Amino acid sequence: MNKETWRFIDSGNCSPSFNMALDEALLDWHSEGKFPPVIRFYGWNPPTLSVGYFQKVEKEIDMEAVKAHQLGFVRRPTGGRGVLHEHELTYSVIVTEEHPKMPKTVTEAYRVISEGILKGFHQLGLEAYFAVPRTAEERDALKNPRSAVCFDAPSWYELVVEGRKVAGSAQTRQKGVILQHGSILLDLDEDKLFSLFKYPNDRVKERMKKSFKNKAVAINEISPRKITLEEAKEAFYKGFAEGLEIELVPYQLSDEEMEHVEKLAKERYENDDWNFKR
Repeated sequence: MNKETWRFIDSGNCSPSFNMALDEALLDWHSEGKFPPVIRFYGWNPPTLSVGYFQKVEKEIDMEAVKAHQLGFVRRPTGGRGVLHEHELTYSVIVTEEHPKMPKTVTEAYRVISEGILKGFHQLGLEAYFAVPRTAEERDALKNPRSAVCFDAPSWYELVVEGRKVAGSAQTRQKGVILQHGSILLDLDEDKLFSLFKYPNDRVKERMKKSFKNKAVAINEISPRKITLEEAKEAFYKGFAEGLEIELVPYQLSDEEMEHVEKLAKERYENDDWNFKR
């Protein structure tokens, strides 16, 4: 049986505004029928703090610390909480809601797409599995997250190894299209991460940090050997192909497509109204 063909884009390290604009452009093109489903890998230059669509920057983020660490800053079109994009592989998946493999509910579609990430961890020899909240208390905690830090708690079908979260993802649905993107942590500077958020006092900050250590982990903290970015790309490329039962065909954007993305990056994702006002 012939496998369905999806496009694959590895856009390398790009600016925060370009990264978000390209995800949005791919969603638009797919909704207009100009583009098949696509999986994209990318990185960030400079390292960046991204915040979820609904987060209140003034209340939750220490912008002085963001500047002091010379980080980029951008608001994502997806929900969720703050993510420091530094030592990681970032991925996005763009596919129509009408795709025969895509369940109607966000949670179940999330599980189907994340199958690709699960298989990627298995390619690296890591025993990853899906976290499913078991108790009513755990389910309530998902609805009312206490922390502004994304990796602070596993959500439905989040990927965990040895009980700790190893990948954080967020999803939006617009124009009949699912956009899911997320971070696969290779390494993590916890001190830097926790310096970027506002806390009522140092005691709360320390408590959050301690609790975070028990809940989230980077690949190279648990892998018996150091995994490079190139190895991770290869593993998750194979993982998505296997998990979604598809064939991936590399694609490069045309000059015209690049121009469109750069325009969108400038107009929306470099705009203070978009990034700071919620």
